[in-house]
Amino acid sequence: MQQPSAPRKATGRPPRISREEVVATARRIVTEEGVGKLTMRRLATEVGSTPMALYHHVRNKEELLVLLLDDHAARTLRPADLPDEPRERVVAAAAAIHAALAACPWIVEVLTADDLMSTHALWFVEQIVDGLVRCGLPLERAVRGYRAIWYYTAGEIVVRATATRRRTGDDRPTYREQVFAGLDPAELPRLAEAAGRWEPLTAADTYEDGLRSLVAGLVAAG
Repeated sequence: MQQPSAPRKATGRPPRISREEVVATARRIVTEEGVGKLTMRRLATEVGSTPMALYHHVRNKEELLVLLLDDHAARTLRPADLPDEPRERVVAAAAAIHAALAACPWIVEVLTADDLMSTHALWFVEQIVDGLVRCGLPLERAVRGYRAIWYYTAGEIVVRATATRRRTGDDRPTYREQVFAGLDPAELPRLAEAAGRWEPLTAADTYEDGLRSLVAGLVAAG
């Protein structure tokens, strides 16, 4: 008797995927492994599709990163009440950006490209630029002021995240500790004096103090 043949594997188009599924999978990859591990081929494999199918949702990796940024910004709660005083409004909006990004440092790696901007994040940018204008700055200087605040914010998060990652599971003295241990007080008196307290001094969270000084300087310069 002739045996029935094994069922044939279905062929044709890969299963349809949604943009939401693409973004959720990309978010998981970058959260767990970093932006460097996110490729269109890897993403296609994770969602059980093909790279070509992904291009129906995103044109390239850069657009995918913008979608990730927008997704995170949409999930970030805006401050319920920003201060009416314009300088304090700038500080509060920038601090809100800092808090949101510090909880998700991989996004800063993306934003350092500088030309990738999320639609949902524009509300925070508007508060900073408008606050600086209300402090008396011309629009052009207010935009440049926002840029200075952003560089300070992104740089602070990147440095701290990188330092934490390098120190995790590594008890060996850092290069800085080795260098500071041999400082010559005659040549570098201030650094030699601070050497023993350098780590706790620089580990303190002084972001908002620095932010207030930066905003004060921008407003004073007009």
